[in-house]
Amino acid sequence: MALSWALISGASTGIGRATTLALLKQNFSVIAGVRSEVAATRLREQASVIKSGHLETVTLDVADQASIDAAVAHTTSLVGADGLRAAINNAGIAVVGPVEHISPADWRRQFDVNLFGAIALTRATLPLLRTGVAAQGRGVPRLLFISSIGGRVAQPLMSPYTCSKFALSALGDSLRLELRRQGVGVTVIEPGAFSSDIWAKGDDSAKEFTPDHPARKLYETELNGLLALATKTASNAPPVERAAEEIVRTILAPRAPARVLVGTDAKIAARMKALLPTSVFDNILAREFGIPK
Repeated sequence: MALSWALISGASTGIGRATTLALLKQNFSVIAGVRSEVAATRLREQASVIKSGHLETVTLDVADQASIDAAVAHTTSLVGADGLRAAINNAGIAVVGPVEHISPADWRRQFDVNLFGAIALTRATLPLLRTGVAAQGRGVPRLLFISSIGGRVAQPLMSPYTCSKFALSALGDSLRLELRRQGVGVTVIEPGAFSSDIWAKGDDSAKEFTPDHPARKLYETELNGLLALATKTASNAPPVERAAEEIVRTILAPRAPARVLVGTDAKIAARMKALLPTSVFDNILAREFGIPK
């Protein structure tokens, strides 16, 4: 019987790390892409208490093609004729701030990781997913994109992040049909807020707009609202393990669902976005961000 191999990017922290551990509990052999040996050591320590599955770590920077090529070459040597059961594009960063004060370099960095990195890793792993189809049957191997509710609901001061997630979700929707005949299931995962390190990273990005920053002249209220909302959301966010459990259920489902909203907040926001007039929804969103009429 073919082994269930999964490759996941962005496994150093947050949802990626929790998903790695959840897959091990389901007896998967997981190749976890991390950015440093420190992160690899920490992940191996956490996995050591799990008595099922098998963990391999690889250094993987999705914004670096050479890093992707090396990681996938190592993955190929590991999975052999079993191929991949799952390829999970999870790596992501959040660049925040007013559009006119975000540099072109930061826009490119946002898309290099969240979109172009996912494209590059997907292109490199598709042959291994097709091998998985031959070994395990049509519809069993899965290609996942960890997008966000921000890929369905655009948010002020988060344009780089939400634009990249809208694009990532569209990529998943396109590939779902492109790969249908090849037997690879494709799912876009849309988490809401979970207790993840990305909040701290996004908070650090927002704090770059110091009190004397030129953006403060026109966007003082909006920037303060974003920081307050981020602090409130992070303090109330459920643990990432809940998101990981949903991701694993999606991989194990008999058929790959097209999109999966994860978290009560994501489901509510998506429902409101679909049903309410844009002006009403805008007012609700503005209130959340502390933006007056």
